[in-house]
Amino acid sequence: MATLHRPFHPVLSRRLRAALLTGAAAAVLVATPSGRAAAAPADDLAEARAAQEAVAAEVAAVSAEVRAAEEQLQRMTVEAEAAADAALVAQVRLLEAQVAADRTAAELAAAQSAVVEAEDEVADVGREVFMGGGDAYGSAAVLLDAESPEELLQRAATLEYLGDQRAGVLREHEATEAEVAQADAAARAAVTELDQARQSADAAAAAAAEHLATAQADVDAVSARKAELDARLRDAQVELLRLQGAADAEAAYAAQVAAASGASNLSAAAGAVAPTNGRVTSCYGSRWGAMHNGVDIAAPIGTPVFTPAGGVVLQAGPANGFGLAVYVQHSDGSITVYGHVNQFFVSAGDVVSAGQQIAEVGNRGQSTGPHLHFEVHIGGLYASRVNPVPWLSSVGISLGGAC
Repeated sequence: MATLHRPFHPVLSRRLRAALLTGAAAAVLVATPSGRAAAAPADDLAEARAAQEAVAAEVAAVSAEVRAAEEQLQRMTVEAEAAADAALVAQVRLLEAQVAADRTAAELAAAQSAVVEAEDEVADVGREVFMGGGDAYGSAAVLLDAESPEELLQRAATLEYLGDQRAGVLREHEATEAEVAQADAAARAAVTELDQARQSADAAAAAAAEHLATAQADVDAVSARKAELDARLRDAQVELLRLQGAADAEAAYAAQVAAASGASNLSAAAGAVAPTNGRVTSCYGSRWGAMHNGVDIAAPIGTPVFTPAGGVVLQAGPANGFGLAVYVQHSDGSITVYGHVNQFFVSAGDVVSAGQQIAEVGNRGQSTGPHLHFEVHIGGLYASRVNPVPWLSSVGISLGGAC
């Protein structure tokens, strides 16, 4: 990316150069009774306007480079966010699989214990029936104590029945053990597969983060050049306002900037509180082939972040891709996510009310600038991430047509 080295406009007057360097432009103004400064001579105005236009042309040229670099950065950010998101989902799925595997392992241990118990019972009956060996009925004391042939047959049949019953129980336990062993093997295989998927997702997230860092460095470099030109353009514009007769050129310039910057496009019904006060810069949906699962709201670092509805904090702390994030579950089961926060003021398990500040806007994680990333999950954490607009509308929040 070539560096611009254009000099300041050659027709810049000595008076204007001095004013830009020292801020002593007031020396060319004459106060009037009305409090408005008199306009400077036409030649000075022409020179100032030409100087301002020259710097503006330089700014426009570098701005094109900035836009190209920022578009690349946004693309890398989307890819990095998607990769980090996939890694986070893979981690959640791995934890779920590990819990399932631990549960089947416990069931397998119980089934094995039941088999051992059934084996011991069958062995005990065998010993009772065939104690000491001998004829078909053995020499068990229970048979010898019979007072009649009929009672002897009854006792022998009972012992045989009890043995058969215990043998059946043993077979059932063994079948259960085999089924649970298969389930345990499947659960362990799922854990292995998901762990490999998690490792792949982590590697992809790391590679995407590296690409993002390179793109960020490019943006930082060209933005620094633009910042220098912006400062020169500002000085030229302020000086032009002074020469045009503005009594307070600085204030006039600030007013122009404020009018051009625009206001927040979020609005809230009476009693409703938006997640933060800022400008929507990105909506839910696919971008550059990757899914953006939330809404981005740009705001300065430190801007308060609120939960629009009451609920319980599920998590608050480090989150892959987000840097820091807060997760709140609401009474309808939905979960709202607040990502890239600078700091948070709640902990897991806290009960929060509608409109309560839970964090502040930040620029952590894979972020192109200070903003809040807001998501809505339905059916459980990362089960189904939906467009946040309907949910926000249901609590009285409007994005003003931004999404």
